[in-house]
Amino acid sequence: MKKVIALVAVIIVLASCTKEQDSFEWSKERVGHLTKEMKVYQLDSLYANDSIVKSIKGDEFSNGANKIEIFEKGGAHLLTLTPSEALDSTATIENIIIHDERFTTEKGITKNSTFKEISAAYKISSVDNMIDDAVIWVNDENFYFTISKDGLPTDVKFDISASIEKTMIPADTKPQYMFISW
Repeated sequence: MKKVIALVAVIIVLASCTKEQDSFEWSKERVGHLTKEMKVYQLDSLYANDSIVKSIKGDEFSNGANKIEIFEKGGAHLLTLTPSEALDSTATIENIIIHDERFTTEKGITKNSTFKEISAAYKISSVDNMIDDAVIWVNDENFYFTISKDGLPTDVKFDISASIEKTMIPADTKPQYMFISW
């Protein structure tokens, strides 16, 4: 009887020590409760308390990839997901755009972080010059972000062939979009 009581006590202690997954924590392997192995059909149960909006490629108003948008019941836009294949229920999620500032990396970076904070937490590998934005690539991570070129020098703002150096980006610049790519 003592062995049974001791075993039950150990199980209770171990069960109470398990760390619950933060629904806004983001790492290489997960974004909140969403993991890179999850299938599209699992989103309904994962986001049962939220709203899921699925666009259908080929309708008269969309021209890009199929997107799945996740909104909180209160209306806050959390995530935009792109499946690896056309809305096949067994497809996995290939790309994620983070819209909500509550999502936080293991190093404390959010959508409201500045370029200075991001470059202090992660090594920036390169900066790509696009038409309206600059894409900032982070070394050894599966995420990247875009910034507006409005705060950049004029010679790189209007010439997409010009190279953007990390030193040209103002320290207080915040990302417009944060992307995770699995």
